[in-house]
Amino acid sequence: MQEQYRPDLIEPEVQQYWQENKVFRAIKDNAKPKYYCLSMLPYPSGRLHMGHVRNYTIGDVVSRYQRMKGKNVLQPMGWDAFGLPAENAAIKNNTAPAEWTYENIKYMKNQLKMLGFSYDWEREVTTCRPEYYKWEQWFFTELYKKGLVYKKTSTVNWCPNDETVLANEQVHEGCCWRCDTPVEQKEIPQWFIKITDYAEQLLCDLDRLPEWPDMVKTMQRNWIGRSEGVEISFQIKDSDQSLTVYTTRPDTLYGVSYVAIAAAHPLAVQAAKSNPEVERFINEVKNTKVAEADIATMEKRGIATGLYALHPLTGKEVPVWVANFVLMHYGTGAVMAVPAHDQRDFEFACKYDLPIRQVIAPAAEGENPDLSVAAFTEHGRLINSAEFDGLDFSAAFKGIADKLEAMGVGKRQVNYRLRDWGVSRQRYWGAPIPMLTLEDGEVVPAPLQDLPVILPEEVNMDGVKSPIKADPDWAKASYQGRPALKETDTFDTFMESSWYYARYTCPQYQQGMLDSEEANYWLPVDQYIGGIEHATMHLLYFRFYHKLLRDAGLVASDEPAKKLLCQGMVLADAFYYTSPTNERIWVSPTKVRVTRDDKGRILQAIDEEGHELVHSGMTKMSKSKNNGIDPQEMVEKYGADTVRLFMMFASPAEMTLEWQESGVEGAKRFLGRLWNLVFEYLKNPAQENLCATTLSPAQKALRRDVHKTIAKVSDDIGRRQTFNTAIAAIMELMNKLTRAPLQEAQDRAVMAEALSAVVRMLYPITPHICFRLWQELGNQDIIDFAPWVQADSEAMIDDEKLLVIQVNGKVRAKITVPADMPEQEIKQTALADPNVMKFLEGLTIVKGIYVPGKLLNFVAK
Repeated sequence: MQEQYRPDLIEPEVQQYWQENKVFRAIKDNAKPKYYCLSMLPYPSGRLHMGHVRNYTIGDVVSRYQRMKGKNVLQPMGWDAFGLPAENAAIKNNTAPAEWTYENIKYMKNQLKMLGFSYDWEREVTTCRPEYYKWEQWFFTELYKKGLVYKKTSTVNWCPNDETVLANEQVHEGCCWRCDTPVEQKEIPQWFIKITDYAEQLLCDLDRLPEWPDMVKTMQRNWIGRSEGVEISFQIKDSDQSLTVYTTRPDTLYGVSYVAIAAAHPLAVQAAKSNPEVERFINEVKNTKVAEADIATMEKRGIATGLYALHPLTGKEVPVWVANFVLMHYGTGAVMAVPAHDQRDFEFACKYDLPIRQVIAPAAEGENPDLSVAAFTEHGRLINSAEFDGLDFSAAFKGIADKLEAMGVGKRQVNYRLRDWGVSRQRYWGAPIPMLTLEDGEVVPAPLQDLPVILPEEVNMDGVKSPIKADPDWAKASYQGRPALKETDTFDTFMESSWYYARYTCPQYQQGMLDSEEANYWLPVDQYIGGIEHATMHLLYFRFYHKLLRDAGLVASDEPAKKLLCQGMVLADAFYYTSPTNERIWVSPTKVRVTRDDKGRILQAIDEEGHELVHSGMTKMSKSKNNGIDPQEMVEKYGADTVRLFMMFASPAEMTLEWQESGVEGAKRFLGRLWNLVFEYLKNPAQENLCATTLSPAQKALRRDVHKTIAKVSDDIGRRQTFNTAIAAIMELMNKLTRAPLQEAQDRAVMAEALSAVVRMLYPITPHICFRLWQELGNQDIIDFAPWVQADSEAMIDDEKLLVIQVNGKVRAKITVPADMPEQEIKQTALADPNVMKFLEGLTIVKGIYVPGKLLNFVAK
């Protein structure tokens, strides 16, 4: 064994062994319990970032631990390879997206291997490969045949920068989730999948996911947005048309003073034909970038259409207004406005001097809200509501709904905020949508024998214009001998990432989308790992797609993943100086020399060119602030095991992690101490087996610490997934081991057991060094197949215990006594303690209260 720890020599050799021997190859084995551990697949952007490293290290720790626990582990990896970033980068670099993507995959794959992740690379999936998206296209045509896919012209979220549609989930605060460009509203034909048909299942089945974070489940519940209400029909005056609204507050129906409709509503379009002012207002607001979340704070604007609706219960006329706060793609595109009891309606009514009619009073008699200040939005008792006066919310809901249904102008209905999934994208780098349009306008799915509809990869990018839209010959096809045109829109890339986890179970299967026998052996995923930012996008589509696969008979489970861990972001210091042109120049923290005070606070920061820098705090690693840390640079400098150890130790997995290179250096020193301890031990290793019955008190105490650490680490990694506390426990044990004597034979026997345990406990986190140390300690098998170390319950029994001694509730001493000492002897020993004697002097003991194994309190007066 070499004296110095050299990760640069150890890690490549170990990785080569893993690769040559296919150590992590996963094969179905009914003799073992299976364990499928999956981290969200990366986008091949060019290089890994520290967020990737954290995510994948967590997954690797879990996978290696479960393998040592005797599980048949599957941990695959692949590439979410379609999407706009590749297309935009290709345009910028004058290349084709495919070439850019495949080069990035090659580079990033080498980075993953360099970090020592235990992937079964034979299951690698690349979503832009025709053999992958062929089955996605086939499944889409099957959904179409089932009536779960449709095309319609609709108002969509349009990103003018990327020139493509965005799903509602991809609009953040009115801007594109990718480029932050303000989103516009636009009407274009779109393909949709009916996720709304599964809204109730998606909602109810959240209760069957006890090992998913509550925050993710709450976000999904809110996004699905189930509500119980009444759909009410308002007849339009002097017309055979009617206007339908949906409300969850039928108890406020008598307070309606106007009806508001969206700019794209058919009645608004109709009114605009004869009213230039209405037409002008509609044109002004229909492209307003409105996110649902912004409605509460935006300025409320509108215009009267000149139309009147008839109140369904009173027959009174209420004006119909076009309002900018009503969105056509939510509900019916119309709302009944009750200004007295809805703040949005109240603000609009105040602005345009519309009536405010109170119909709900507080439940407590004598209280009355000030409706000149704000709407009263709470539930209460009805007033000014005819025969329903005095009823509470529940009784009024039932009574008014019953009456509306009896009159044929209303019906109870459950609604959802969730909208169908728009999957059409207008850019090039995505899977072609497998639909054909015949000469007579009929739309048909491409037959299986014509799949995949292949996206050409060798193209010349001319701005954001899609090459398949620019080339009329590409779209030409035939269907049963008749001319047809292919769809030139491509799939939203969330389509590929919604079923990749299932394809990993059978990536080479060519007879269909999934080999159900393989899929049902491995699925559901036992542990899924990824960011919480995907809660209402990927993770919702992921669950939906699995239910589609189930209903197609391809999988047997109801949910795709049993357990979800959402790792926190990685933060780093951000530094800048101001240029002569008043521009902020951000400097990489790796190029900054920092002076700190004794509490670690930054006093001064200077870059390599001598600029005095401003420290703008710890922020998420990003290109814009140049504070990203290159994992490859860190691995080359410190070793993969060191980087992995720091990532697992610096913070709980679900919390943000603050990158500090001093912490990385500390992790490297710890591994060096472990290496040195094994080196010193091997100078005179144990020659005899450990004999627990002949150990000295000190040897028993050290062995007790070893097995208590094993029990804690096993629980921290296996159940709690608090990897940082597991490492802290191992470090604490290592401090004791480095001070332990090695003179006697049983000293060395205890040390041999301890080092075997430490190496196995650290293996999931730092596999390379542990692989080598396991060999150096004389083990014939390789550690990858070694069993997880077990805690000896007898070894953990304390021979002694520390007791707190109190006098009248105040701590006066601490004594160590044999674990089996009787209570009476404990009291006598405590009374003999000088400090206890001092505080009892002149007092009479009334009683002694003994809490076994913890404390003894003398009550005296």
